[in-house]
Amino acid sequence: MRLWVTGYRSYELGVFTNNDPKVKVIKYLLKKHFEQKFNDGLEWVITGGQLGVEQWAAEAAMELKEEYPELKVSLMYPFSEFGCQWNEQNRMLLSDLESKVDFCASISKQPYQSPAQLKNFQKFMLDHTDEATLIYDPEYPGKPKYDYQAVQQYTENHDYPVTLFDMDNLQDTANEFQENLGN
Repeated sequence: MRLWVTGYRSYELGVFTNNDPKVKVIKYLLKKHFEQKFNDGLEWVITGGQLGVEQWAAEAAMELKEEYPELKVSLMYPFSEFGCQWNEQNRMLLSDLESKVDFCASISKQPYQSPAQLKNFQKFMLDHTDEATLIYDPEYPGKPKYDYQAVQQYTENHDYPVTLFDMDNLQDTANEFQENLGN
């Protein structure tokens, strides 16, 4: 099973440092989800390199490789030179992540030129994965809205399971995470 994971950008969740407690909660949620999916046949966690859920998903999957060494992690970019306009710290985070994953590539060999590259990226991800997981709440739109819409449209004609973690799921996970810290 190949799983596409996407969701909010860090700034959309009010996260501006990697030691923000929200990151721990999201990675906790993703690890639990990946473990369950691994028991159902998960082989690849495939995500983009956006700051936020996508990078945290790759990190969470990499951390699980100690327990599940067969699990593979891939970063797929919509275009070449992805992230080159970011500040130095964020470029270094992406570069570090690239060095750790099992596979990394760009769908388009050209730098960003048009929104068509983003549409092609969505099509590629849908055609090359077996299901999707999104950390996204339609009541709180953000950048993942476009991936969410593409996934919804795709599921109309394809058997493509989707797991959606919304704000209520994140709050429940935060409560569970806090309880576990107390025990």
